[in-house]
Amino acid sequence: MPQMSIAEALRQAIREEMIRDERVFCIGEDIGIPGGFGGAFTVTQGLSAEFGHERILDTPISEIGIAGVAVGAAIAGLRPIADVQYGDFLFCMMDQLANQAAKMTYMSGGTVKVPMVMRAPVGATSRGSQHAQSLEAFFTHIPGLKVVAPATAYDAKGLLKSAVRDDNPVLVFEHKLLYGSKGPRSEKGALSPVGEVPDGDYTVPIGKGVIRRPGSDVTIVGKLLTMYRALAAADVLAEEGIEAEVIDPRTLVPLDKELILDSVKKTGRLVIVEEDNLTGGWAGDIAAIVADEGFWWLDAPIKRVSAPDVPPPFAPVMEQFYVPSVERVVETVKALF
Repeated sequence: MPQMSIAEALRQAIREEMIRDERVFCIGEDIGIPGGFGGAFTVTQGLSAEFGHERILDTPISEIGIAGVAVGAAIAGLRPIADVQYGDFLFCMMDQLANQAAKMTYMSGGTVKVPMVMRAPVGATSRGSQHAQSLEAFFTHIPGLKVVAPATAYDAKGLLKSAVRDDNPVLVFEHKLLYGSKGPRSEKGALSPVGEVPDGDYTVPIGKGVIRRPGSDVTIVGKLLTMYRALAAADVLAEEGIEAEVIDPRTLVPLDKELILDSVKKTGRLVIVEEDNLTGGWAGDIAAIVADEGFWWLDAPIKRVSAPDVPPPFAPVMEQFYVPSVERVVETVKALF
């Protein structure tokens, strides 16, 4: 199987879905400019030459317009893949996403479907507070939206294809440091989670997590970048005789809570790592689920490793302090023993 970066895997998924289904099209800012990057992070590069600008639609700088067109097109029977350059700009789309896309099926008794995908890059990359937030928790709170967060190239392709085929609105969150560290839009400090990605058609089911590393002493849950921080921490902990089980949820809504609960039942300890700030974060929901349904299996308090309750800083040294580090995860786990 070919080796691909996450950006390349996403591009292949879009291409295959556009070939498979003529109702699929892409819409966003700078996604089809001749000689351009292919969106902010190269995902749609080259697709306009293959499919033309009728299916790779460049828009003005108007996120509210992108969302409105996507929702309307989905209701009309098309399957749009909308691209927002930075996840922070999802706030400009909140009425369309939270009050229209998420509620139309419910309000119509199931007679109206909104099969749209919204792709959004998240994570701190020295761009300052308005281009660095991790907003997943906001959208897990909105009934009617599905939320996925692929951290590997294999999952990026498979989950995006599942999202395109789903009859519900799906938000796909992608971390800017995981797209791949090559090409014209490579990020300083980026990882290169290049992996095997089948050329043929396959999907990754929405709602199923995966164990990235088995262990018996503590469960660590991390998504996107923090999944890699958790894996690195598990390597350090193993040198000290602590075997950590690392879980990548892959999908935040619906959540594979059984996978997490089964792991906690085995290990007796839980640490959740996320880049979002602590108060109101997604980690709090995981902690609440385990406290409610797995309390008697716990041998220690549930711990969260999150960003502090301040906007993401611009200064690189402050940003490194802001985003949960491998060292913080290690220290948090060791304190449970």
